[in-house]
Amino acid sequence: MPMYLCAFVPLFRTLIFGLLNMASVDYKMLDEGKLKLAITGRLDAKATSRLWPQVVGKLAQTQPQILVVDAGGIEYCDAAGMALLLHLKHTQQSSDARIQINDLRSEFEQLMRLFDPGKVSEPERKRGSFARFAENVGRTTTELLEDIRTQISFTGEIFVKLLDTLIHPGSLRVGDTFLIAEKSGADAVGITALLGFLIGLILAFQSAVAMRKFGAEIFVVDLVTISLLRELGPLLTAFVLASRSGSAFAAELGTMKVNEEIDALTTMGLDPVRFLAVPRVIAAVCVTPLLTMFNNLFGLVGCGLVMICIGFTPVAVVNQIQQAAGTGDLFGGLAKTLVFGVLIAGIGCLRGLQTGTGASAVGDSATRAVVSGIIAIVIADGFFAVLYFYLGI
Repeated sequence: MPMYLCAFVPLFRTLIFGLLNMASVDYKMLDEGKLKLAITGRLDAKATSRLWPQVVGKLAQTQPQILVVDAGGIEYCDAAGMALLLHLKHTQQSSDARIQINDLRSEFEQLMRLFDPGKVSEPERKRGSFARFAENVGRTTTELLEDIRTQISFTGEIFVKLLDTLIHPGSLRVGDTFLIAEKSGADAVGITALLGFLIGLILAFQSAVAMRKFGAEIFVVDLVTISLLRELGPLLTAFVLASRSGSAFAAELGTMKVNEEIDALTTMGLDPVRFLAVPRVIAAVCVTPLLTMFNNLFGLVGCGLVMICIGFTPVAVVNQIQQAAGTGDLFGGLAKTLVFGVLIAGIGCLRGLQTGTGASAVGDSATRAVVSGIIAIVIADGFFAVLYFYLGI
């Protein structure tokens, strides 16, 4: 035999063996409502894909009360064949009918027991869009209310432990408090001063364009001064601290939570809130008014620079600043910063202590700290606005 024909001999042998052992199914109605299926050959993936629609179609056509499967002729059965037999079993069970699988080899019976998931539950009926929308709204509302409750509870805990620290000052970690104050305050002077200078500059330029129509450019100083001292200075400083220090607090405590250092503190009998959160809250409360003063100062410098450029003397600008605002405006704005500092540090520490597991847990905590802190600052500023209105401040 030529050599090139010898290479095709195994292929011909495989094809002939496959044709001779190809699986087949015979159908026979025994009695009324009783169907017999006789399966013979190799019930592999290829044969099963060919027989599946035939068997399922015959079953749907006859709808027998009793299905008898003669499996004595099955020479080979893989996972696909098991899937066909299990599908027949579950189809009969779902229609309250019976099935008998006879003469199945012991190794195939063992395989079927491994594959059989038991009673298959019906898939849940797909709910309407309104039901899904209502469920999502309810779940989001519940999570939001639970988060608010947690923040209020944590704020109360912080307040109680701050009072206890004032009564027992020796329990405060002074060194760590000064270090945190340096990172949160001294290191943030540059960005705070730059932001205040640019805000004062921009406000003065924008206001001067409108005031020029009325010949009242000098009152630009009044507008910028009151806006900075009462509102923009404290608010922008709080935003900077929430983005810079609040996220840092959450990341630091979150990393400790992931590394199980928080659990170690608890095991050693140390309160994580007193040990970690209280120094950060005290540091934030102390540095926030100071940073606000820098913001206000450089904002007025930016405003004064614009006023000098459009023709006013420095003495006129300083006199107008003194007439525009008093100590009540200054201290009214600084009073807000004390609350803002507590919110920034408290929420940052809370998000850090709530850090979960996983590679993105610390980043998620830092993001939540910034978002929650900014929202809390705006809400608190709204309360102050209403309070100052009724107090006539």
